[in-house]
Amino acid sequence: MKEITDRNDIILLVNTFYEKVKADTLIGPVFAHVDWPKHLPVMYNFWSSMMLGEQSYQGNPFQKHMALALKAEHFTRWLTLFTETIDEKFTGLRADEIKTRARSIAGVFQHKLGI
Repeated sequence: MKEITDRNDIILLVNTFYEKVKADTLIGPVFAHVDWPKHLPVMYNFWSSMMLGEQSYQGNPFQKHMALALKAEHFTRWLTLFTETIDEKFTGLRADEIKTRARSIAGVFQHKLGI
């Protein structure tokens, strides 16, 4: 395992994570409509901005999730898969930080969605 140090690490994380998402029976269907070639670079930019200070992300992530029929169990699974992916691939302070940020994002989204 290695530390998260650059955009290539973010790309590895995002690609590995979303392969798990697509195969998951609970949250996979939520993402069935996603245009992956368009969505993945957005996620690279989001997490690179969040973790590496790139400022490459432009958008409103919550707005994209408002129309989805999400429940608490979707967020729980998302966090489980995300944390599992981090723990399989990475170690160190940024690995810990990205898991903390993911938990925070999930909490804020759930609060805003009233779930």
